Amino acid sequence: RVSGCGKFYIVNGVKKWITNGAFADYFTLAVRTGGKGFQALSLIVVERGEGVETTKIKTSYSPAAGTAYIIFENVKVPVENLLGREGDGFKLIMHNFNHERWMIVAGTNGAMRNVIKECYLWAAQRKVFGKPLLEQAVIRNKLARMTSQLEAVQCWTEAITYQMGILSHEEQAKQLAGPIALLKFLCTRVANFVADESAQVFGGRAITRTGMGRVIEGFNRAHKFSAILGGSEEVMADLGTRQVMKQFPDAKL
Repeated sequence: RVSGCGKFYIVNGVKKWITNGAFADYFTLAVRTGGKGFQALSLIVVERGEGVETTKIKTSYSPAAGTAYIIFENVKVPVENLLGREGDGFKLIMHNFNHERWMIVAGTNGAMRNVIKECYLWAAQRKVFGKPLLEQAVIRNKLARMTSQLEAVQCWTEAITYQMGILSHEEQAKQLAGPIALLKFLCTRVANFVADESAQVFGGRAITRTGMGRVIEGFNRAHKFSAILGGSEEVMADLGTRQVMKQFPDAKL
């Protein structure tokens, strides 16, 4: 709501699982500025201060993320802190989602590549029954499946990245929302596969936080973040499919 003098928004509410929330000085919020539905949402910037309370949340990833539970209680925010116009909040959030999901994919690709590199190095070094693991066909098969799936995701990522570089923001929102959603869905499914197969390659070291298997252990502990943040796999799959159907709603065989 707006204060009686018309100079401030009075913000009340809570938000959970906010990355960087534990140490952020500013928060970008989607708030209701009147009415119902998504057209009533607006974006504002709130500075940490009176009425803003943050509490750290322990997750399976790392305290470096600063994940927090945030309470806003009668926080006075200058009306000048509005981003865009009132009612533009939902549109601005949707515009941001494509880039957020692309960032999650790029980061996950890099993490998977590091895990697979560790698997190759370990398989060449570790000897079982007098021979390196790499000489076992079953291990080479695991490496082949992980490598081929990662490279497929990487190739699609680079294609999407090129399109993001040449399309306008409006065209991206229309043409790439579905492909990026499906790319993220595929990427996190592959990450799940890589986490599982890499653990089998490393054996007991994959569940040890220190030593040669620490990269594998860390990835197995944290890879599900990519499957949840920025939209869950179920939401991504549904969004991608619905975007496809928009192009031919009356299609028949």
